[in-house]
Amino acid sequence: MAARSRRRWRAARRSDRGARVSHLNAPTKPLLATLRGQHQPRSPVWLMRQAGRYLPEYRALRAEKGGFLALATDPEAAAEVTLQPIRRFGFDGAILFSDILMVPWALGQELTFGVGEGPRLTPALVDRDLDALASHPGRLEPVYATVRRVKAALPPETTFLGFAGAPWTVATYMVAGAGSKDQAETRRLAYRDPARFGALIEAIATATVDYLSAQIEAGVEAVQLFDSWAGSLSPAQFERWVVAPTARIVSALHDRHPGTPVIGFPKGAGGKLPVYARESGVDAVGLDETVDPVWADGQLPPGLPIQGNLDPLALVSGGEALDRAVDRILAAFPERPHVFNLGHGILQDTPVAHVERLLARVRG
Repeated sequence: MAARSRRRWRAARRSDRGARVSHLNAPTKPLLATLRGQHQPRSPVWLMRQAGRYLPEYRALRAEKGGFLALATDPEAAAEVTLQPIRRFGFDGAILFSDILMVPWALGQELTFGVGEGPRLTPALVDRDLDALASHPGRLEPVYATVRRVKAALPPETTFLGFAGAPWTVATYMVAGAGSKDQAETRRLAYRDPARFGALIEAIATATVDYLSAQIEAGVEAVQLFDSWAGSLSPAQFERWVVAPTARIVSALHDRHPGTPVIGFPKGAGGKLPVYARESGVDAVGLDETVDPVWADGQLPPGLPIQGNLDPLALVSGGEALDRAVDRILAAFPERPHVFNLGHGILQDTPVAHVERLLARVRG
């Protein structure tokens, strides 16, 4: 299918989906309605990493339960963490408490979180194939149990969001065994052996479709694909390793679960955002804090919901600087469906009072 025909087909599918589901839940679920393309009187709001270390109730539970993975795979505890910011702040969306590396853990790598360190996956796949590992799909069952618990406890007006890591970002961890500043090891592998790297991307995409589909069946109402390292790729590599696998995942989810919105968050994409928005088929695009929201409103497809994009450090700083940043983002989207969020995850040293100030500002 030619690129232009593919874009028209996706636009028609999006329009058709919106027509079929636009009446659902609009009065009681403003976030879900926005993700389905309906402009709201005020922007609904949720924050990436809203359940986490800046909250004293989270720190207390984490100290009681132990390490991160033990917490994330305990359905009762993970559900409690997911619900904590909803009780405290009344966000319009609850985001499942989990991690983007659950898929590689289920594919057979061992996942650990060292004290004061980022996550690590072993063995690293830079010099071995995924076929050498034994998959453990049962490792994901606690996630689905968490979803069911949260779904039963959420207020009726709150949209429940699931998520997964996008294939490129997940692959960078799987290949290197840990995070890195420039993803050089993974980028070298993609250039040196695209067939081998493509097989890894394909395996991640297949597992991600099943993982997100199971989250939806358990109760989430929309999902987000986190592509945290999308910004490290050249335009051609971006289209190959970010846009194409994302499009495959989105298409499969739309086929299995019509009307369930998919948010794409390609952090660092910058000027590549328009092609991502046109070609990936996502229902909404998340902006990181480096993107000018006025530019995004002018460059992205008309009517496509946008999410973002307050600098997390502006939230840490608070005061008038926070107010001005919030106002500028809200003013950028007078007609477009918009979800207020951060440009990346909330930081550990964020004062709770600043989150309260943010919500008061957004809600007027």
